[in-house]
Amino acid sequence: MVDLYLIRAIIAVFILSINASIAGSFTIFKDIPFLIVGAAHAALAGAALFIALAVYGVFNFDPIIGSIIFAIFVAISAAHAKSKVNIAIGISFAMSMSLAVLFISLIREQASRVWGLLFGDLLLLTNRDIISMAIITIFVIIIALYFNKEFLFISFDSEGAKASGIKVNELNYLLLSLIAVSTVIMVKGVGAILVYAMLVAPAAAANEKAKSVLQVFSISALIALISGFSGLFITFYFTISATAVASLIATLFYFFFVINKKII
Repeated sequence: MVDLYLIRAIIAVFILSINASIAGSFTIFKDIPFLIVGAAHAALAGAALFIALAVYGVFNFDPIIGSIIFAIFVAISAAHAKSKVNIAIGISFAMSMSLAVLFISLIREQASRVWGLLFGDLLLLTNRDIISMAIITIFVIIIALYFNKEFLFISFDSEGAKASGIKVNELNYLLLSLIAVSTVIMVKGVGAILVYAMLVAPAAAANEKAKSVLQVFSISALIALISGFSGLFITFYFTISATAVASLIATLFYFFFVINKKII
């Protein structure tokens, strides 16, 4: 009989592959991979704040809500900065980490819950984690599909999109916020440290191999799936982190495609 923790991990891999396909691809299209790092570490600060508020009896909401709020703040800062995106993300990143350390110092007995988001573990996800990840992912899919053409237009030719009457600024805020939300979901599964590899590497690898935008989305999802399942499979034979193995395989895909492309 298959253990429940394994079933949850398998479901999580599918969820993460969808987010890697959507958020990762648009991150590559817009050339803002550093947003993933900023949003991921902002998620730590948000989670720490909500845990602290629960400990001190203010309110008791799921820490993922705090993670999403802080991650979206980083996304909005990046979108507002326009040409100085990396500077805005870098400053937001520094502020988020400072706040995370501050909040953690207030909840030392609960600090492990926050540090758990730093490394992540597919095999330790709960039913509540899977449900929240699935609900948010459905929301991400709906928004991405509804604004797919507009998102692609502003990603590749923002000036042309503006000339066509598209509300570029508003859509840019929405797209970057969507990427931030996807990042938070990934943090739940693979951790803030490895989320960059699992979000960016599959899309970057797909971008080297694909001949169309649709192929970038599909290949990146496939790479994320293969990486995730490989990580789970290897974990059952060796006492090592499934997320670390999955992230390593995802990055190896990228290097393989880059080298193969240059040789051909």
